[in-house]
Amino acid sequence: MRGDALKASTPAVALGATGLITFGTLSATMMQALDTTIANVALPHMQGSLSASQEQVAWVLTSYIVASAIATTPTGYLANRYGVKRIFLIAVAGFTIASMLCGIASSLTEIVFFRLLQGIFGAALVPLSQTTLLDTYPPEKQGSAMAAWGVGVMIGPIIGPALGGWLTEYYSWRWVFYINLPIGIATFFALKAALPDSEPRRSAPMDFTGFLFLSVAIASLQLMLDRGQSLDWFQSTEIMVECGLAIAAMYLFVVHTMTTDKPFISPSLFKDRNLVGGLIIIAMLGVVLFSTFALLPPFLQRLQGYPVITAGLVMAPRGIGTMIAMQISGHILSRVDARLPILVGMLLLAYALHWMSNFTADVGAQEIVLSGMVQGLGLGFIFVPLSAVTFSTLAPEFRGDGTSLYSLLRNVGSSVGIALAFAYQDYGTKMAHSVLAENVNAFNPALIEYVNSSNGLNGVNALLGVESELQRQSAVIGMLGDFHYMALGVLCAIPMLLFLRPGRLGQSSHDAVMD
Repeated sequence: MRGDALKASTPAVALGATGLITFGTLSATMMQALDTTIANVALPHMQGSLSASQEQVAWVLTSYIVASAIATTPTGYLANRYGVKRIFLIAVAGFTIASMLCGIASSLTEIVFFRLLQGIFGAALVPLSQTTLLDTYPPEKQGSAMAAWGVGVMIGPIIGPALGGWLTEYYSWRWVFYINLPIGIATFFALKAALPDSEPRRSAPMDFTGFLFLSVAIASLQLMLDRGQSLDWFQSTEIMVECGLAIAAMYLFVVHTMTTDKPFISPSLFKDRNLVGGLIIIAMLGVVLFSTFALLPPFLQRLQGYPVITAGLVMAPRGIGTMIAMQISGHILSRVDARLPILVGMLLLAYALHWMSNFTADVGAQEIVLSGMVQGLGLGFIFVPLSAVTFSTLAPEFRGDGTSLYSLLRNVGSSVGIALAFAYQDYGTKMAHSVLAENVNAFNPALIEYVNSSNGLNGVNALLGVESELQRQSAVIGMLGDFHYMALGVLCAIPMLLFLRPGRLGQSSHDAVMD
């Protein structure tokens, strides 16, 4: 978002309203962050209820992320034109209503559409929450306010898997969306009562043409990735059309950006090497972070037989590790080169993914928890320093566009990563099943002994048991291949650190961290 354009757009508030505003902004932030992870553990249950394939049910995640990525960028323009309070209340109300609609959805098409709406309205919650808090507190208390805000951002992903698992286990998957209703209603009335009205003000016109081209490019790419596996990729006319549309829209966006006076994204941004390097790394992190969250629930519940609440609990330490590392890295940035904790974080992340790529079909909960904790530590050591160094050399006039692009690539990386992960898992599963099935024949003495140990119907059941185990082992191998390539991707991104200039946490990077 164009965070610099939002500064000081909200008038001062009365002291008595500060508490309500703080509650409203933090609850809005937590509600939006919660929805990035709470639905993950419920995916297998949604799949059965909505009669969807594994690739199709992933649209529940990717639609939300893509919509949020696209809708984040106009937030500053809309807030300036119509007022922060009005846009904030519309965003909260829209997000809450969309959550209710997700809960009552009766088909995959309906829930994907309602998740799109949820992402569109939810995109404004985080940047407007940050801006409102900064405008509410005096300069000497803004640091504490942003620290509380940052904790709110992290609480959502931490409690999301466990809360989603508990709600799904004892109620139904629909309650992972219904939980937003009381939070959203309380947030709406708190902000409506306490947030002062702000006068709309003139702002630079938005480049809607550029925004349209970029949105079409992202949406077409995501459709191609989501549907490619089920339609046999480029053997399908639809996939070819979507691919062509994505390329054409991106080409038009680049041409338009280079030729218009006031482009949606200024080409001058890409002259800053720290920004370019940071964008590449954050896109990679988006791929890794949300792909892991999407892959683990089906693995734990279907292949390991974990109850949904247990699956949520074993995934939760990942968020705890992230919070711990973020606090540590935030305190040491004033004394060390920001690239050092990033390097440590990337090595920890690659190690954790390599560890996960060596899981077996019978891996224990302790190993999943420990590897998740290491992965969380790695991500936490990367997030804050990466924001610091990415924006440390960026000119102030480009800060708004820079943070918008940073957030966009993080979200696009996440949605693309989820789609690719499920596609490769399906491919890897089929290949593994083909290889393993070669040993299931009449000449395998172990198989002959296993089948002959039963007679009649039991023998048939024995063969069915063999096939079931083949499918299970193949699915595990297919998923582990995803983790292997994620680890390689992280290692390949490490040389980008040499491209970055040294940087430390300053005011400009602080804004970026909180975006």
